[in-house]
Amino acid sequence: MKAIQISMDESLLAQLDADEEVQRDGRSAVFRRAVSAYLRNRRANEIRERYQAAYGNRPGLSDEFDGWETQGSWPDP
Repeated sequence: MKAIQISMDESLLAQLDADEEVQRDGRSAVFRRAVSAYLRNRRANEIRERYQAAYGNRPGLSDEFDGWETQGSWPDP
């Protein structure tokens, strides 16, 4: 792991240090989890935006596919 230095508002840091998870696991562990969650969320949003850009403005299937879902039969479980 690489040590980094960040700047933080003192009142925010005091709130962070008062948190029981931070007291139990330490700031670094909490920051790692927070950054990991941020990056997962950002990636999910990026995928959602790309999907919307690619498919969001297209109309649905054409009329020739209307009723297709009633044409098959499903096996009994």
